[in-house]
Amino acid sequence: MTRARGRGLAACAAAALATTTLAACGSSSGRAEIIWYTNPDNGGQAALAKDCSTPQYKITTQILPQDATQQRVQLARRLNAHDDSIDLMSLDPAYTAELANAGYLATIPAALQATLKQQSFKGAVAASSWDGKLAVAPFWSNTQVLWYKKSVAQKAGLDMSKPVTWDQIIDAAVKTHTKVGVQANKYEGYVVWINALVEGAGGDIVSDLGKGDDAKVDLDSTAGREAAAVIAKLAHSSAAPPDLSIAQEGQSEAAFAASNGGFLTNWTYIYSAHHDAMKDDLGYARFPETVAGTPSRPPYGGIGIGVSKYSKHIDLDMAAVKCLTSPTSQGKYAVAEGNMPASPAGYAYPALTKAYPADLLALFQESVNDAGPRPETPYWSDISGAIQSTWHPPASVNSGTPAKSASFIDDVLHGRSLL
Repeated sequence: MTRARGRGLAACAAAALATTTLAACGSSSGRAEIIWYTNPDNGGQAALAKDCSTPQYKITTQILPQDATQQRVQLARRLNAHDDSIDLMSLDPAYTAELANAGYLATIPAALQATLKQQSFKGAVAASSWDGKLAVAPFWSNTQVLWYKKSVAQKAGLDMSKPVTWDQIIDAAVKTHTKVGVQANKYEGYVVWINALVEGAGGDIVSDLGKGDDAKVDLDSTAGREAAAVIAKLAHSSAAPPDLSIAQEGQSEAAFAASNGGFLTNWTYIYSAHHDAMKDDLGYARFPETVAGTPSRPPYGGIGIGVSKYSKHIDLDMAAVKCLTSPTSQGKYAVAEGNMPASPAGYAYPALTKAYPADLLALFQESVNDAGPRPETPYWSDISGAIQSTWHPPASVNSGTPAKSASFIDDVLHGRSLL
């Protein structure tokens, strides 16, 4: 799940509601107005909009809802109505394929495609592509790592210089009477965890994605059962926080920060949020392995910037996108918001290298390169919804869950069942 820390959400919600009444595309002075619909943050995207505005155009921002699913709903409805008040969009990778397949996104020119592909991580390019071409411009690439309290790991006897498994950290938390924070509410973030567990066991949720709704559902597999075993073990252990079944990023973060917090899987922003308070006790390592000896596939999230096909000034939009997604802009945004660049050059931004330890920045980049993105399919919202329906609450997960879930996904894709 993409993650941007948002404060003042009441103001964000009010701004999101106001977007339905805005349709300005220019001004009496002749300077075009480019309206960029952004996910909520602390003002980092608005600052970049100001930096990238020129005498030809002014970039202004409008804020989408906090929840990624609601972002998708609002954008899809308005794009389907050919609403020309949307110029640029900050898009969650999970929904890029859907909007691109529907024909809602303007084609990125070949020269800009080449620039973006050359500067971006391979994982960022893959998550931003549809039908062999970039559908959106990679802006930032998020990943999850294992955050832990060094004092807890030491007490449990864990050697954090080596890869650790989910079994090991759950056992360590039980031994030390601490908690393991994860995202397990009935929402997209839970599916991000499930996908990472499945891919970390060498499997996938669906394959043959080019077949559309006839894609092969692979969840009823050894990898699916390994993933279910991890979730069931945590849910039925003393390491599970009391709010496990409703935990999103914020709740799991709070559980980790509490006195009995021990371990947490969460996005890159955790360091900037907690390193001052935890001082030398905050540790970090690669996302845990589902199966011992099989390298983990960390979650991939982030944002790509798409241009609406119905914008009145697509050429100017593309120029704006080039500036907004430049390595310098990515570096500035990472410092401001804690969401890491989609390019290696963005990681070289001087202020970023001063704000984060070199080994942590290296871990972030390794995790992005080795990440297991969610399947790139226009049907992802249906697949995700079916998984949420069959894997929640976590305490209900057992060895039969993958088979039940696979059957339901197939029924939903073929219209035999409704979400």
